[in-house]
Amino acid sequence: MRRRTVLAGSGAALLAARLPVLAQPADRHGLSSFGELKYPPDFPRFDYVDPMAPKGGSFSAQISSTFGNQNPETFNTLNVYVLKGDGAAGMDLTFDSLMVRALDEPDALYGLVARSVRVSEDGLAYRFSLRPQARFHDGSRLTARDVAFSIMTLKEKGHPRVAAVLRDVAGASPEGDDAVVVRFAPGRSRDLPLIVAELPIFSDAYYRSRDFEAATLEAPLASGPYRVARFEVGRFIAFERVADYWGADLPVTIGQNNFGEIRYEYFRDRDVAFEAFKAGTFTWREEFTARVWATGYDFPAVQEGRVKRETVPDHTPSGTQGWFLNTRRPVFRDPRIREAIGLAFDFEWSNQNLMYGAYRRTASFFENSDLKAEGLPAPEELALLEPFRGRVPDEVFGEPWSPPRSDGSGQDRALLRRADTLLRQAGCTRDGGVMRLPDGQPLTFEFLDSSPVFQPLLQSYIKNLSLLGIRASSRLVDAAQYQARLKDFDFDVVALRLGGSVTPGASLREVYGSVSAKVPGSQNLAGIENPAADAMLDRVADAASRSALTTACRALDRVLRAGRYWVPMWYGATHRLALWDMYGRPRALPRYGLGVPALWWHDADKARKIGRT
Repeated sequence: MRRRTVLAGSGAALLAARLPVLAQPADRHGLSSFGELKYPPDFPRFDYVDPMAPKGGSFSAQISSTFGNQNPETFNTLNVYVLKGDGAAGMDLTFDSLMVRALDEPDALYGLVARSVRVSEDGLAYRFSLRPQARFHDGSRLTARDVAFSIMTLKEKGHPRVAAVLRDVAGASPEGDDAVVVRFAPGRSRDLPLIVAELPIFSDAYYRSRDFEAATLEAPLASGPYRVARFEVGRFIAFERVADYWGADLPVTIGQNNFGEIRYEYFRDRDVAFEAFKAGTFTWREEFTARVWATGYDFPAVQEGRVKRETVPDHTPSGTQGWFLNTRRPVFRDPRIREAIGLAFDFEWSNQNLMYGAYRRTASFFENSDLKAEGLPAPEELALLEPFRGRVPDEVFGEPWSPPRSDGSGQDRALLRRADTLLRQAGCTRDGGVMRLPDGQPLTFEFLDSSPVFQPLLQSYIKNLSLLGIRASSRLVDAAQYQARLKDFDFDVVALRLGGSVTPGASLREVYGSVSAKVPGSQNLAGIENPAADAMLDRVADAASRSALTTACRALDRVLRAGRYWVPMWYGATHRLALWDMYGRPRALPRYGLGVPALWWHDADKARKIGRT
């Protein structure tokens, strides 16, 4: 997750009187899930930044990851924190938060708007002391009232993905202008205080005359290092650096926010977007298409050295990418049918013939991390899983399920025979060229997408499905319709990549929890409702140590993999970067992120050499 009721008057005073007594030890300058902090209270800056980074110049790219209501292909609102509309890229640049993340630690946060935090003895109240110099872009002071308003508004009116995670926030109330107390319900998740500390801070005064839930093209009043400069709906949005940004000289911001302008371009077609990059319409690109990386970078700007390519290791979990099967649909209710559908996808052939051997097959929901389940369950995992023996597949207690390796022919007969057997075990029958469900209806479904990027793979996949008598088809819709259908779970199968975290927590409930399966706009696209998974999610959220977290994630991985909720795709443990040679960056990038665009800068000498002044 990236970064109305407001208590007032005597009501706030009465509530404050019932707050837990705060502990007496010195205030903390940072927070982490397990108390681990690399930097001391008087640290001057993060180690990975260049404090001498020049300011100015521009950065331009496409949106490469989304949060809230953002759509990677278009936008029609600047309000990204609600369900309504398609949110614009980069709006998080305009907002400050209580604390910000250090990219060289797994999950540590250090104070931005908050100079310190004190925690109650029972861990149910966090008192954040605010920096008095914090200001909104109109010069008005950012106070505790604004923080309390923001937290409670997001809980009550925010995007379902945000609101669901904040359900155990019991309240937030100001203590004058300089401190806010956030209260949590008993049993709150381990990482909820960290999530709250990273929430965007809105202006209470600004929203007194505006509807927070409205889809609007009015840039909201904010306090961050950038403000909206100009935009054209569905085409581009540009942000300008705030010259007198109040937090520019804090330890958590030194060496960052270097570009004078940050601009995001929108394209509805990947090939068109690549042509725009080649022409210099935007100048920084992370390449996600293996075919383009292998064959597309032979244009003049590359040959002349004006465009550089490099591969950077990715040390973060590779997340979850696959075709998610909507189990709300009757056709996908039986896990044997879901497994049979997955067996028809020949990854080895696709990887070699369509993706230039660039990827590895995904097996885990925590791929490329030590959270991935491997081998037989450890005793600690078994202790979590044993209460569900007999209610989950036996394989949960053995080797975790992984998609089988094909012979690479494109039509592995052994795997297709195995799929046919599973279908018949599920009560399906073959009627000529048609596989029928137990109720006699044809086994048919549709792949839904807004981009044609997976069409070459789907052609061979759908052909294999037809050999099983399964009538599968592919439909492309425009970006707005696609997002609307995702929000309403109006699809059979969709392709999705969900990012991973080094320290996952309560937010996983929004992706795999039973409650989220019924919440429009949630990321539980498969509609997973599994009591064993819910129990493991609780263990993940409540883990008191990193070893306990690892155990809980591995147990959850075993349960989810046994459910056959998706057809796993692939992953690569690197970032493939292409950029016009006009950027500088710290000598060593932090372990847990590229730091783009915050840590990078415009290199005027390089830009002049390639004619990009």
